[in-house]
Amino acid sequence: MGKTLGQKLSECRKQKGLSLDELAKIAATSKSYLWELENRDVRKPSAEKLTKIADALGTTAGYLMDDKSEPDEAQKQEAFFRKFSKLGEADQTRFQEMIDVWSKGK
Repeated sequence: MGKTLGQKLSECRKQKGLSLDELAKIAATSKSYLWELENRDVRKPSAEKLTKIADALGTTAGYLMDDKSEPDEAQKQEAFFRKFSKLGEADQTRFQEMIDVWSKGK
């Protein structure tokens, strides 16, 4: 059986070592709203809010909303590319250089 949105939010937040207050600040929302999402399966967040929360947790809104217990490979890659796209140009270039070096060894 799949996990609820609240279970996934709580689990991801704790894996990141974030309190509700810390996640609220990162995701630009309120601690009470996050508490309701985690503990009451009644509220349905907007796509915009859910995306901000998912970004803060390093996952995707798709993973948080579907009933799978674990993110699939496409959801992991989407979360990775979102993080990558938020890096500055210099960091992206360094990261691409590291990938090039690692790729040569294979």
